[in-house]
Amino acid sequence: MTELQYPTGKFSYPTEFTEASIEAYIGTIEKFPETLSHRVASLSENELMKAYRPGGWSVLQVVHHCADSHMNAYIRLKLALTENNPTIKPYMENLWDELPDTALTPVALSLDILKGVHFRWIILLKSLKAEDWLKTYNHPETGRLTSIREMTALYAWHCMHHYAHIELALKA
Repeated sequence: MTELQYPTGKFSYPTEFTEASIEAYIGTIEKFPETLSHRVASLSENELMKAYRPGGWSVLQVVHHCADSHMNAYIRLKLALTENNPTIKPYMENLWDELPDTALTPVALSLDILKGVHFRWIILLKSLKAEDWLKTYNHPETGRLTSIREMTALYAWHCMHHYAHIELALKA
């Protein structure tokens, strides 16, 4: 079951960051909306309802979750850049998934959200100075300060993690 839940492995914060690793994380985040759109935009309603594991989200739910999550990530980035170690607001992703907009919103609209959010997110990431990468936010659920470079690694993983979920669902 763990292989289905974490098909790319569980995330662990890198202990070392290089210019090349940060560029790779940015590249993954930058390409994600287009890669995801190519994979899911033409799926049938039945395909969108396939889950990647028993009790797991459907393809549609995964796409909507990515839109929700990545909007939050972009806001967290802006908070970290403009405030001193701000405490971010966590959200209950499973409860957000149960709200009516998840079931009633066409997948194309969340793909559009991802396209717009990622476009702006990448502009910010590519404009950061060396000292900006060390700026942090406080995540009250983890009790740790997360740097922008750690956050960038996390969300690059998040993109690949959920893309792998979609691939699993469509192969099932």
